[in-house]
Amino acid sequence: MSQTVAERRADHRSDLLDPIREYVVREDDHLNAPAVVVRADEVQTVLSTLRTEAGLDHCACVTAQEYADRYESIYHLRSYDDPTRELSVVVPTPNSAPESESGAPVFPAAEWHEREAYDLVGIEYDDHPDLRRLLLPETWQGHPLSREYDQGQPQIVTFREHQRLLEDERVGPDRMHLNVGPHHPSTHGVLHLNVELDGEQVAAIDPDIGFIHRCEEQMCQSKTYRHQIMPYPDRWDWSGAGLLNEWAYARVAEEMVGIEVPEYAQVVRTMCGEFSRILGHLLAVATYALDVVGEFTPVFQWGVRDRELVQEILEDLTGQRLMFNYFRLGGVAWDVPTPRDAFFEKIDAFLDGLPEKLEEYHQLLTENEIIQLRTVDTGHLSAETAKAYGCTGPVARGSGVDYDLRRDDPYGYYDELDWSVVTESEGDNFSRLLVRLREVEESARIVEQCADLLRGWPEADREIQANVPRTIRPDPDTEIYRAVEAAKGELGIYIRSDGTDTPARFKIRGPSFSHVQTLPEMAVGEYVPDLVATLGSLDPIMGDVDR
Repeated sequence: MSQTVAERRADHRSDLLDPIREYVVREDDHLNAPAVVVRADEVQTVLSTLRTEAGLDHCACVTAQEYADRYESIYHLRSYDDPTRELSVVVPTPNSAPESESGAPVFPAAEWHEREAYDLVGIEYDDHPDLRRLLLPETWQGHPLSREYDQGQPQIVTFREHQRLLEDERVGPDRMHLNVGPHHPSTHGVLHLNVELDGEQVAAIDPDIGFIHRCEEQMCQSKTYRHQIMPYPDRWDWSGAGLLNEWAYARVAEEMVGIEVPEYAQVVRTMCGEFSRILGHLLAVATYALDVVGEFTPVFQWGVRDRELVQEILEDLTGQRLMFNYFRLGGVAWDVPTPRDAFFEKIDAFLDGLPEKLEEYHQLLTENEIIQLRTVDTGHLSAETAKAYGCTGPVARGSGVDYDLRRDDPYGYYDELDWSVVTESEGDNFSRLLVRLREVEESARIVEQCADLLRGWPEADREIQANVPRTIRPDPDTEIYRAVEAAKGELGIYIRSDGTDTPARFKIRGPSFSHVQTLPEMAVGEYVPDLVATLGSLDPIMGDVDR
């Protein structure tokens, strides 16, 4: 299957490049996709042409970096219909004037990515609708990822009065500014929402992120590919989906240096990944009950109870309950525990009891009149808007966007198993809740098939790791963007090597980053309680937003 996908990518090259050849300064190769270098004053023309004529309607990520002789922005474009149709658009700018045309008027998804690039790297984007810092205070001096940044300089953050969002429309006594967060309740992390109210309705909203400063990208850039980076991905999303995060790094690094993972290890990884998805979705459903109806006793505690069963299985397998650190480049750390029969019996017991428990969740949530009143026809996100903002995972599939990297850009053992992609067409808060509950069922189907395969796998062929060099040093200027279908959506990683055993650039594309950006599109015009329900339906993890 991997060769077939590679051939498909090669076949796509001319189709993708033909519409924009007159704008291409030169062609390049990133390991995942062809790349083109274009002028900084032709970005919007190129992106618009690729979207309309080449069908690249998904701006998955924008990566910014500084070289010794230039700055560079990279737009990672894919197609929602076929993510193996992808192209990297590279936009260099000189050190003396790092200014580039903004891609946000073409892809709204690029708006926050470009703000982050301006904030941290120092690239300015002309025609950007709102070019200001995203993660750091407006008073911050310098750009921390620029080469000349003085890390020892003092920073003075002055107090500023909160500004209203709708200055021109601030009329009458009903206009009020409301701070939501950055305390944790109802914000799913340290997220601050600047909300402008017209009576009880949301007139404008500005999500304010940047309170965690995980520095995960910079820590990964200082660690070696072979051993030191893998413990970090678990911490990007601490809802229990860490094994999927580990897989994201494993996939990009393995393809970067050409490591082939043994088939047996692929089955183990696939089973682990779906257990992680179940952990993430159960927590999302349990906390959503708290957000919407304050249902602590049955739903939240039942969600924690059922997560505990999965965590016990993963603890038996990995030795950890949350920060698993089980994947290795080339496979997994070790085989399933012995006695094998007892381990698989524990999995069987969980799977056997799951259908009845899911029925109880449906009775308490999807069939609950209060839940329906609070979530049906609220927080609406159309398929077109979801695509424009780069939404993926349950958020996109809840809007009818049939996009799942497990099926559309196959990896692991998914293309050998029988399972279905879950979609709902209404695009409201209720649809996103329903998608997650139904995806737990599909994950259970995958786990059951993997467990059956592993149970009967010949002992002589249980190879858990490929032969990986002790030290990994990719060729200089090797570049790659790769992604997996994490619990919350597309989790992608861009790596550029400099010939050493540590990355020169390590960029994380977290799904929650794009999803929180859509909040104004979904919440404006609705009531304050709807805002809480809408935010909860996105299931954001702020460590996934502020990397």
